[in-house]
Amino acid sequence: MANRLEGKVAAVTGGDQGIGRAIVERLAAEGADVALCYRSNKAGADEVAAAVQKTGRKAAAVQCDVGKVAEGQRFVDEAVRLLGRIDILVNNAGLERRADFWDVTEPDYDAVLDVNLKGPFFLTQAFVKHRMQAKSGGKVINISSVHEELPFPHFASYCASKGGIKMLTRNLSIELAPLGITINSIAPGAIETPINKKLLNDPVKLKSLLENIPLKRLGKPEDVASVAAFLASSDADYVTGTTYFVDGGLTWNYEEQ
Repeated sequence: MANRLEGKVAAVTGGDQGIGRAIVERLAAEGADVALCYRSNKAGADEVAAAVQKTGRKAAAVQCDVGKVAEGQRFVDEAVRLLGRIDILVNNAGLERRADFWDVTEPDYDAVLDVNLKGPFFLTQAFVKHRMQAKSGGKVINISSVHEELPFPHFASYCASKGGIKMLTRNLSIELAPLGITINSIAPGAIETPINKKLLNDPVKLKSLLENIPLKRLGKPEDVASVAAFLASSDADYVTGTTYFVDGGLTWNYEEQ
């Protein structure tokens, strides 16, 4: 694999499992040192950091709840302290809560919006301030979802948070461009990750879902990580304000019956 990220430092939220882990490992494979944060899965985070270090790259795992602004800022500070600086920020940590709209509680709404929207907002702010001090550009990659575009009944707060990420990405692409900072989103579809465990163990639901995916398979975390590596690299220097759908064709699939 080409070392497109040689000499770069990345920070990835929620890097202890699933898509986040795949992104950490791919960025390291492409030459980057990586700081990752985790909320509670210390064993997973330590395992990922050790895997990165085996490849000869530096890695640091930091405990942090990105839903709390001060903790997200601390993650950026710690990453800079431990690895010297950050060139690339990946806002990957995400949360969903299933409920009928009329049953959604304020604490559940707050939990989802804090992690999925407020967290990336202020983490990106901390990253931008760091890059301004360094008088250098940078790259922000948000892990959104097909549900920034596609309705998902019973997950209203999740959809609202991802719709917010879509517009935040577009807005910041304009505002951060003079600083040489690009920002893009990746919108995964159905990916084999821990968040989808129930679905993966339900043959009926799984069959129904696969019938809606033109490529006839679920995505793998690596399918998302490869797009993240591209966006993090100089290959994507002229790309900003865009959402890349990694969904096997799911979002735009509609057939007359």
